[in-house]
Amino acid sequence: MIRRLTIFGVGLIGGSLSLALRAAGTCQEVVGCSRSESHLREAKDLGVIDRYTLDPVEAVKGADMVVLAVPLGAMRGVCEAIRGHLEPDASLTDVGSAKASVVEAVREGFGEMPLGFVPGHPIAGTEKSGVSAAFPTLFHERRVILTPLETTDLGALARVRTMWEEAGAVVETMSVEHHDEVLAATSHLPHLLAFGLVDSLARMGEREEIFRYAAGGFRDFTRIASSDPVMWRDVCLANQEAILKVMGRYQEDLGMITRAIEAGDGDSLLEIFQRAKGARDRFCP
Repeated sequence: MIRRLTIFGVGLIGGSLSLALRAAGTCQEVVGCSRSESHLREAKDLGVIDRYTLDPVEAVKGADMVVLAVPLGAMRGVCEAIRGHLEPDASLTDVGSAKASVVEAVREGFGEMPLGFVPGHPIAGTEKSGVSAAFPTLFHERRVILTPLETTDLGALARVRTMWEEAGAVVETMSVEHHDEVLAATSHLPHLLAFGLVDSLARMGEREEIFRYAAGGFRDFTRIASSDPVMWRDVCLANQEAILKVMGRYQEDLGMITRAIEAGDGDSLLEIFQRAKGARDRFCP
């Protein structure tokens, strides 16, 4: 049982976590904190949080679980604000998509690595953002990756794992470095491709006609281009090295397809497409 859960940034992820824990009956009180009172008032009106405050120090008072669900660029500032004010038994975790960046932000914000800090990342979400998009089953049977550090307290790790399991998630652990490499390929690259394609088409001369005749495949592929631009800007900057590596590999493979089309090489195109279909059908049934 979580006595008091404090969430910094009560949006889609933080709000859905709160709703999931409420539904499971494993959280007594939820406190929200951000820079926008109207945003927090909406969260309270929707029943996502019990109360809110704009004061980070007040927010963590008495909290035994603190979740950082703010954009990557805001992590350090929040940590600086609550430095020296966490309860001795408090577990601290986050939901950031680039773990090395978060770890560094927490270290710099606190001046040291808190023993109760458990880096985490729920592999769940939608193209919508904001607390009004939150729903309690967002994490049901979805993976949450925890990347504990050498300094991480085992009790805190167990409490954060239990929290996500109570929210319905399947929890796995891996290193910070491996997480950032995997997510660059499976999440960050697809979002960049979707943003890039939509932007490219939007800048073409006949863009209204292009979007008017967009079929289901286009809508499915580009759905994630409706995601929060600020968040994805931060992700690109935070996980720059891993993203550039996987983008370079993709550009090489795209060049191979381009050359096959230029050469009229149907056999190579068929081989690529069959290999892709087989992998997609096997891993994403």
